[in-house]
Amino acid sequence: MTEQANIKKVSIIRRSYDWVMHWADTRFGTQALAILAFAESSFFPVPPDVLLIGLNLGKPKKAFYYAFICSLFSVLGGMLGYFIGTMLWQVVSGFFFSYIPGFTPAIFAKVQAMYLEYGFFAVLIAGFTPIPYKVFTIASGVFALNFPLFVLASAISRSLRFFIVSTLIYFFGETIKKYIDKYFNILSFVFVVLIVLGFLLIKLF
Repeated sequence: MTEQANIKKVSIIRRSYDWVMHWADTRFGTQALAILAFAESSFFPVPPDVLLIGLNLGKPKKAFYYAFICSLFSVLGGMLGYFIGTMLWQVVSGFFFSYIPGFTPAIFAKVQAMYLEYGFFAVLIAGFTPIPYKVFTIASGVFALNFPLFVLASAISRSLRFFIVSTLIYFFGETIKKYIDKYFNILSFVFVVLIVLGFLLIKLF
């Protein structure tokens, strides 16, 4: 990929991030969160966590409600991603690889390897990894993962992710926000390691 294309992708993400954050200060914040969570699971570049955090800080008492909305619409959006992978991938793959940040042939190949080895657990873990979730939802359709299992894994992983974020904001507020922003990927990685160790223990015993 050319340097100009990389700069273009970064610019798209920056503008999208700023646009997302402004909804936290409007009366349409909840609706925007639902739309963002839905869109991010299949094509939008900015994860809903940023708006979820903004809304939680504005109205901490509604933190768990926001987490529920975010989880529900993220799973519904994941179903759209699954459909894209199942029915439209041959037509739209070039567009995704060229214009959707985080969607590259190399990452898609890594996800394919994860599916071949882990299947259901690849989606379960995907909700916490730095790899964009949309890659996994579309890959689930492309590689024909069992649909009910896909929905179950999506519901578990996305709910855990968003409810953890909302719980931290609910109890620690602004104090924890800067740590979530700075160390989210590290925290996600640690959580994934714990999940994997848990599966290994179950398998051994």
